[in-house]
Amino acid sequence: MFKKKKNNDKENIIEDITTKEEIDDTSNVREIIVERRSGFNFSEVIIIMIIAIMFGFLLGNIVNFVVFSDNSSSNDELNELVSTYDNIVNNYYEDVDKEELIDAGIQGMINYLDDPYATYFSGDASDDFNEELSGTYDGIGIEVMLKDGVVSVGNVFEDSPASKVGIKVGDIITKVNDTDITGKSLTEVVSMINSKKKAKITVNREEEELSFELSKDTIETPVVDSEIYESNNKKIGYIKIDIFNSNSYKQFNSALKKLEKNNIEGLVIDVRDNPGGYLSEVKNILSLFLNKKQVLYQLQTKNKTEKVYGTKKSVDRDYPVSVIINDESASASEILASAFKESYGSHIVGINSYGKGTVQSASDLNSGDTIKYTVQKWLTPDGNWVNDKGVVPTDRVETVLQEGETLTYDNDTMLQTAISVVSE
Repeated sequence: MFKKKKNNDKENIIEDITTKEEIDDTSNVREIIVERRSGFNFSEVIIIMIIAIMFGFLLGNIVNFVVFSDNSSSNDELNELVSTYDNIVNNYYEDVDKEELIDAGIQGMINYLDDPYATYFSGDASDDFNEELSGTYDGIGIEVMLKDGVVSVGNVFEDSPASKVGIKVGDIITKVNDTDITGKSLTEVVSMINSKKKAKITVNREEEELSFELSKDTIETPVVDSEIYESNNKKIGYIKIDIFNSNSYKQFNSALKKLEKNNIEGLVIDVRDNPGGYLSEVKNILSLFLNKKQVLYQLQTKNKTEKVYGTKKSVDRDYPVSVIINDESASASEILASAFKESYGSHIVGINSYGKGTVQSASDLNSGDTIKYTVQKWLTPDGNWVNDKGVVPTDRVETVLQEGETLTYDNDTMLQTAISVVSE
């Protein structure tokens, strides 16, 4: 599947874990997923479906959540719900699609909660949602882009089928499965590549025609980039995190070790435009810098507030760290920024972050559909709630690009400031 991005006059389609529509929807949600269950048992599924129908179709009534048990009171309530469902299915004056009825009912229950971060994903949307956070997808491991009618390879993922057969960045794709792609849209080319388990791709490279046959494989989506900059005669490491999916900690830790082997004396972590993701991933990343006596964040429910600490007894990293945020840095990104700000003493560079201070739980129905809903608030180490306000930077810097201008080091004032404050 592919994620679509626009960049000035160039349109990219990146082979990724979800469709454009679902990436956009999820990015707008700005969510933290804190726990995932393998699925509901049968009785839970029945209860959820029936309550969902009640919410969706009996809008004037107040329906309480039912916890399944063997006592007669619960059975009576459940029988009443089953009876209502049967009446709708059997007696409604038109035919009722049971599957669509259930979908509409569950969606009605989610809507009833009046929770902006509660969502019901069914069918392909559920698959896309789960794949996005899993950090893997089935593909050949390339990014392709269209410019001036020419489809070319913009990126080749490490250890992917494409990298193993020798496809390179800059290769111009001319045929897919021996079919000329001249005049075809980028979406059509992508569909041709993805239509079968195996693909034959013909490219032009420096006026030489080359053909590659390759099979799809499970690809780990790269979500971390790293770089080394020099400032004030110091080596400063830089790590960009795109999302906190299942592979974020592993990729971050690997990148950090490589930077430290190069004797960096400071670090910049960039979470601009990072919509969030798994709470466990950001906890593990923070535990590389903060120990068991230092608070990472707090979780608040109806009845209690719990402080969450680092996982290691001691941490020997003490070099300066700065974090770059913007108004699209949300949830897990804000947890990371606030922890570095309040527990590590870091500079936070940029503008106020998105401001999402709640935690969601996602659970899979036996049908394969997914529901998620808010279960907690999260607070900063000092007990602040950033909801609707965002993390306030210590160094307010805004990078403004002119129309048609591409972000580079020379015009990235946020990055320049973040490097400067850790190299002083």
